[in-house]
Amino acid sequence: MLKRLSRGLWNYHSIALILLTPVLLLPLPLVIGTKEAECAFVLLLMATYWMTEVIPLSITAMLPALLFPMFGIMKSSDVAKEYFKDFHFLLVGVLCLATSIEHWGLHRRIALKLVTMVGVNPAWLMLGFMSGCALLSMWVQNTSAVTMVMPIVEAVLQQILKAKEGACVGEDNPNLQLDETDDQYEKIKEIVSDKKHPDGSEESYTCVQIQTVSQPVPAQDSGCQPEAPSRCKQDLMMCKAMCIGIAYSSNIGGITTLPGTSPNLIFSEYLHQIYPDCNAINFGNWLMLCLPISVIMLVLTWIWLYWLFIGSDFSFLWRCKGEQSEKEKAAKKVIEDEYRSLGPMSSQEIVTGVVFLVMVLLWLTRSPGFMPGWASLFPHHKGYITDATVALLLGLLLFIIPAYGPSRKYEPMISWKEFQAAMPWKVVLLVGGGFALAEGAKESGLSLWVAELLTPLGDLPVLATITIACIIVTTVTEVASNAATITIFLPILSPLAEAIHVNPLYVLIPTTLCTSFSFLLPVSNPPNAVVFAYGHISIMDMVKAGIGVNVIGVLSVMLAVATWGVPLFSLHTYPDWAPILPGFNATTP
Repeated sequence: MLKRLSRGLWNYHSIALILLTPVLLLPLPLVIGTKEAECAFVLLLMATYWMTEVIPLSITAMLPALLFPMFGIMKSSDVAKEYFKDFHFLLVGVLCLATSIEHWGLHRRIALKLVTMVGVNPAWLMLGFMSGCALLSMWVQNTSAVTMVMPIVEAVLQQILKAKEGACVGEDNPNLQLDETDDQYEKIKEIVSDKKHPDGSEESYTCVQIQTVSQPVPAQDSGCQPEAPSRCKQDLMMCKAMCIGIAYSSNIGGITTLPGTSPNLIFSEYLHQIYPDCNAINFGNWLMLCLPISVIMLVLTWIWLYWLFIGSDFSFLWRCKGEQSEKEKAAKKVIEDEYRSLGPMSSQEIVTGVVFLVMVLLWLTRSPGFMPGWASLFPHHKGYITDATVALLLGLLLFIIPAYGPSRKYEPMISWKEFQAAMPWKVVLLVGGGFALAEGAKESGLSLWVAELLTPLGDLPVLATITIACIIVTTVTEVASNAATITIFLPILSPLAEAIHVNPLYVLIPTTLCTSFSFLLPVSNPPNAVVFAYGHISIMDMVKAGIGVNVIGVLSVMLAVATWGVPLFSLHTYPDWAPILPGFNATTP
């Protein structure tokens, strides 16, 4: 009886949390009763719902539209304006390009070409797939990049494992490799089969098997599961390393460009909203800052995963190319067959590639900073043209350019149905709710109150403050979605920077980047969940690998903002576009 009662209570724990959270927070608006307290009530309520996901993230994002007018913080019409910004047009344009890339198969050609360039040695093969996935995730959603690359990886792994070889070559890592048994793989199968993908905010968690290989690969019928006692442990470790590398590389590549991942776009739009005179962030200088970070992280992550799962023998780095093993020949054959099956580059792929290159070129040259960009051709409309204008223009062209010649019925490069299927409407609402929350914090005076509260932190060294903020954000983003995490922390960290009289970019840029470092759990972000659903890895594998990659990520970001990021964004100078608070505690880095 008690067991049944406790089970029933647990089944309804979400409703209890939904009802108890506002009740426990009621003293803020009822007892204190100030506008700051009322806005804090909304902020804490949304933060709790976002982190626990007891109701869909996009529904939680609409709470400001309900509560701000009730508390008299903002008019309903003013709140509604915050839900659609320049960010959304940039997202629309980028998704048009991503839809065309996926629809015409350009992603397969890019990924396979990269892999053929690096070779089929397991280590180089892993680096090739990681590089391809990182490159794709710079321009498409991280989940899309993973679902593009993973079927190709799966086909290669299947062929490698089918290759018969007398003995296992390579050196095991005795310190950190897990002992794999049939029982453990049965447990992994149960985890995968029982896994429920949560309602992710950044992209959909649904693991869709894209038909990019000759036959579909079932998510639970893993080619890496031992079917016979002779299955080599080295093969199992290679499966783990390669699959985890794909998940991690999508997040690493996503931070490289502003449209690469949601936190970057949210940060950019927040900056324009709170500091309208700030024009320090553009596509070009963000790429200059983050491309070296991504390269450093990708190489170190590759080395870390190789050492952790495959072995500590790195002699392949300088070894001359010799006779290929049966496994390497099998991998080479399947990659060459896949690439050959693509045939010559189609006209649709060429058009998509040209649009992609033009979009990147226009972004880089719009306002590069060290020289006048093409935006200066419109001197009477300074600040009117943004990266969203470029993305929207070229995205619109994809709905107009004919996919085929005059011999066939007119059909555009992409259709509305294809675009709509790729559009993450949940992200649109989530980001809008974050902008509304930030504007409410500003209107109510909560931002100023937080800034005054955080002023004593000016006694700490600036780098220590930033490091603490990065560690906190990296920890929270493991259990909350990336977009929700950055939406919660931006209104807190921005006043913190003003309170200690430090350039807000010095605090906001590293914490924004660290928001994407959710490597520990399958539910930390959609790419992790997609890779985990293939059944090659366990949760402990991901935790063990993720701790090291988190450390690599935070150290790489801190290195960047302490060195080449300083002259790039004048981080040691308090900017004119940021407010000067009365009685600030001046701190010099």
